[in-house]
Amino acid sequence: MPVFAGFDLGGTQLKYGLMDETGRLVLKSQAPTPSTIDGLMDLIASLWKDLKAQTPDTIRAAGFGFPGIYNVRDRKILQSPNYAELDDFDLYPEIGRVLDVPFLVDNDANMAAYGEWAHGAGRGVSSLVLLTIGTGIGGGIILDGKLWQGSCGYAGEIGHIVVNPEGERCNCGIRGCLEAEAAAPAIVRKYKAILGRTLVSTAEDIYKRAEAGEPAAIEAYAKAGYYLGIGLGMLINLLNPGKILLGGGVMTTGELLLRPTVEEARRRSYKASFACCPIERASLGNDAGTIGSAAWAKAGLSS
Repeated sequence: MPVFAGFDLGGTQLKYGLMDETGRLVLKSQAPTPSTIDGLMDLIASLWKDLKAQTPDTIRAAGFGFPGIYNVRDRKILQSPNYAELDDFDLYPEIGRVLDVPFLVDNDANMAAYGEWAHGAGRGVSSLVLLTIGTGIGGGIILDGKLWQGSCGYAGEIGHIVVNPEGERCNCGIRGCLEAEAAAPAIVRKYKAILGRTLVSTAEDIYKRAEAGEPAAIEAYAKAGYYLGIGLGMLINLLNPGKILLGGGVMTTGELLLRPTVEEARRRSYKASFACCPIERASLGNDAGTIGSAAWAKAGLSS
């Protein structure tokens, strides 16, 4: 039975696995992300050998989701704000030295969006937008059943649309990006601004305080939801998608962030457009990028 490999690179972990033809992961694991590009290539080589040794099935193809702006013409990550080792690195020749099957590379959030569309909460919808909300905010767009990459491959950088022109400067260099206003570090920063100096350093800590009913913690998430809702309103009016999915580690907070986000998106979009665009949590969790990369590789064999 043929299987397909997926690799999803994050700031701290490289998630990987094997997917069967139905979209089910038959094997999955993760390894710490190396700090250097040479270390990353060595890790991929080692994991590839392990995957082939662990499965009796034929691995037909592999897909890779890497963070950053991916140029489909040059087949390089031009800029990776949170993993600069990838910047302008010649990915294809290096990966090609390791793998002995066809493979494809794209942006990690694009792969997560493709995974949710093909095998997750986006099944049956022709057009959707996925946002992954964690340390940063990534995005992927499916239009009429196709991953929308744009003319050069840079489409879907939703985390870097400006929702607060006078806001904080983002790692990408732009001021007031959605990522700078609604990702996990922004929630921590907003919480500290509300209370003044505090030892709390993670969004998870603030979530626990919000669950316990602390007003400042609830307000910090509401402020992030306000800016997230502004961004979603833009997307709804611009694209009229059939669904918007929110994934990533921050969305484990559930309604705490989702409720203010949906309320603001409703205020910022046409009533008719909002009415036909459910905003929901994504369903594949941390597996979205792995499944999406594998599914993208599978689709590439028949294209």
